[in-house]
Amino acid sequence: MPAIAHLDLPANDIDRAKEFYTELFDWKFEKVPGPMDYYFIETESLDGEKGVAGGMGLRRSPEQRITNFIEVASVEDYCTRVEKLGGIVQQPKMPVPGWGYLAVCMDTEENTFGLWEIDENTA
Repeated sequence: MPAIAHLDLPANDIDRAKEFYTELFDWKFEKVPGPMDYYFIETESLDGEKGVAGGMGLRRSPEQRITNFIEVASVEDYCTRVEKLGGIVQQPKMPVPGWGYLAVCMDTEENTFGLWEIDENTA
């Protein structure tokens, strides 16, 4: 069953946001290797179990909000299913080199969510 695998947190000021979430929830941040200004987020449950993974980068538009990404076997197949069920594919399937593919969709209630397909061979 597909589940939330990743949350994407946009920030206007990355250092300020890192400080806020570290102090508030004790989240851990680690810079992604390379030139991209993006950080992995590590979370834990109240029981100390590994929580949902995440990432944080600069906000690309004023409308951008936290987006939950649901891991699926095929982004392409799920985009087709989203549209068949009355949803909208806002950002079609796109590669994230070395990681996989993503798409961003809107459900019938105007909630935005992402689809995520792992494929480390993505170019």
